Amino acid sequence: MTRSLSLEFFPPKTPEGAAKLRATRQQLYALEPEFCSVTYGAGGSTQQGTFDTVGEILAEGVEAASHLSCIGATREGVRANLQTLRGMGVKRIVALRGDLPSGYGMGGEFHYASDLIAFIRAETGREFRLEVACYPEVHPQARSAQADLQAFAAKVHAGADTGITQYFFNADAYFRFVDETRKLGLDVPIVPGIMPITNSSQLMRFSDACGAEIPRWIRLRLQGFGDDVNSIKSFGLDVVTALCEQLRAGGAPCFHFYTMNQAAATLEICKRVG
Repeated sequence: MTRSLSLEFFPPKTPEGAAKLRATRQQLYALEPEFCSVTYGAGGSTQQGTFDTVGEILAEGVEAASHLSCIGATREGVRANLQTLRGMGVKRIVALRGDLPSGYGMGGEFHYASDLIAFIRAETGREFRLEVACYPEVHPQARSAQADLQAFAAKVHAGADTGITQYFFNADAYFRFVDETRKLGLDVPIVPGIMPITNSSQLMRFSDACGAEIPRWIRLRLQGFGDDVNSIKSFGLDVVTALCEQLRAGGAPCFHFYTMNQAAATLEICKRVG
């Protein structure tokens, strides 16, 4: 089985950030990623930034996937975005519900990612490869683990090609999730999302927001390092490398790295995992 990986970036907000991300990408292209995805802001706040960054990646000769979220969107708006992406030569979309902006009801013409996926397939057939999110540790807004599994099944039945997981640090959660999807007859690849650990306060904040579990022993070790950045990075590399080795030994098809627009940790983990 070929071992490939993909990389995720977020659209930079400043010219300095854009220049830094260009340098980061050049370093990471040494890993020969299958594609690079670019995230998308709630309510389309970074939509133009997403498309600009996707355009740059394509111009650098690498396949790019645009995130596309549907909360608050209209069919007309999504149709226009599909037209734009098609014109740019994008072949891959990460189709998401997206986050509700604060103080925002369930407006718009799409309520779930599965609605967006069905719409993209109806509009464009198999023109785009569709990646979707899945949650081995259960989406924080899901009514139950079973309801969350059914939500993923709905995305696959609507036409998703691949699931990319929320990041996690417990390999058993991933393997159990894959087993449960297979029991439902879902045979799409489920790619583990990997978050390098480089900054403990940021990791805690993200994890509390997205429902990713930081095992107690990891949390306590990180807290024990205080502001010792080098110890945090060194410990983080050991933890995430061991996780990747476990996942690979258990048959994970490839990895999707949440790079946070940084190169060093992802490069080092890939080097250690070989």
